[in-house]
Amino acid sequence: MFHRSVICRAALVLLPCLGLFIAGAGAQTRPERVASLNLCTDQLLLALADRGRISSLSRLAGDPSLSFLADKAAGLPRNDGGAEAVLFARPDLVLTGTYGQQEQGVLLRRQGLDVMTFAPWTSLEQGRSQIRALALRLGHPNRGEDLIARIDGSLERARGMVSGQPSLLVYERGGWVMGPRSPIGEVLVQMGFRLHQGALGLTEGGVARLETIVTNPPDFMLVDEASNQAVDNGTALLAHPALTEAVPRTRRLALPARLTICGGPSTPAAIDALSAEVQAKIR
Repeated sequence: MFHRSVICRAALVLLPCLGLFIAGAGAQTRPERVASLNLCTDQLLLALADRGRISSLSRLAGDPSLSFLADKAAGLPRNDGGAEAVLFARPDLVLTGTYGQQEQGVLLRRQGLDVMTFAPWTSLEQGRSQIRALALRLGHPNRGEDLIARIDGSLERARGMVSGQPSLLVYERGGWVMGPRSPIGEVLVQMGFRLHQGALGLTEGGVARLETIVTNPPDFMLVDEASNQAVDNGTALLAHPALTEAVPRTRRLALPARLTICGGPSTPAAIDALSAEVQAKIR
């Protein structure tokens, strides 16, 4: 690449030459068959790739309770997340996550497969970088920019819509409280909320005891939409009478899990749904 750029400078056509070179390189390396082993990479692949280039998706891709693009996943092959089946299929590119799939990634790389690993988003900027990287690798950078524009548009519409900086606790099943670095936390702060986990002594996230929340309740909570029904121990906590009295359902914003599990094409929908909840429940 260095020699090509020197030639371009000598010819005084640096930008056109580099543009042609990069376009040519992208065309040569664009993968024809891409496999995803992870629910979140499923979503990115479905949003950014040509359908005919998808070799397989994870077994969760078609679950409408978890997968935002379950309808788009219909009819596409599935894999079990194991390296052996993927090796047999020999895709040009494999997408994996960072939790529980490190060994698969190492094995696939040792066998000569091209593997891209994507960590859960800790910020919207990290998400933008992931989208751009994958869209470029797939040969569709414009699709990546379109998705980023949708995320940024939803974020801009939601910015500053809450006045007075009310406190809000993102409370998940089993009493889990998210850490301060997360896309949903970033969205909430930009909307005008003050995150409540610091007031509970959980500056890095963790499990909040019911007694702690009841004695120091937030103004609002953000919960999974499914927590409206106590179906197991994890959701029973959210239906506890003491918590219901401290933070009644009228002060709980609820989003379906399929919008918040993964960053990606569900992100603008999650921001818009959160905005609708704010408009309905916060005057």
